[in-house]
Amino acid sequence: MRVGITGHRGLSKDVEQRVRAMLAEAVRGFDADGLTAVSCIADGPDSWFAQAVLEHGGQLEVVVPATEYRESLPEWHHPVYDELYGSAADVHETGMAESSSEAHQAGSEILVGLVDELIAVWDGKPARGYGGTADVVAYAERTGVPVRIVWPEGASR
Repeated sequence: MRVGITGHRGLSKDVEQRVRAMLAEAVRGFDADGLTAVSCIADGPDSWFAQAVLEHGGQLEVVVPATEYRESLPEWHHPVYDELYGSAADVHETGMAESSSEAHQAGSEILVGLVDELIAVWDGKPARGYGGTADVVAYAERTGVPVRIVWPEGASR
């Protein structure tokens, strides 16, 4: 089973704890044998899901939206990004250089094309910018990829 992840970044500590627990529960529902997480491994749900799948015994494939992508992420996240990137069984790239909204959407479209299911840590609201979680969910739905929404009741971003 190949499962992709998309989700809001910059969540509060309270929401982070709740989302991490929900993602861990979702991962436990999969058989580790043959489970592959597909993630862009940004800070937040992308990395939390990738870590949970690896801890469960599954594999990780990474999608890199742009060659400048890592540098566009918060510096405090670089060690986590590097560790997860080093754990990847495979890496997929868009071929784009600039880490722009267009590159992020292109990366997400590659990700959706690689998976059997997409988990979206999404509050159900419109994207704050092109390539946001809502856009990824809409793309998955248009292409027939099942989407599982994960969002703590009463939470806000």
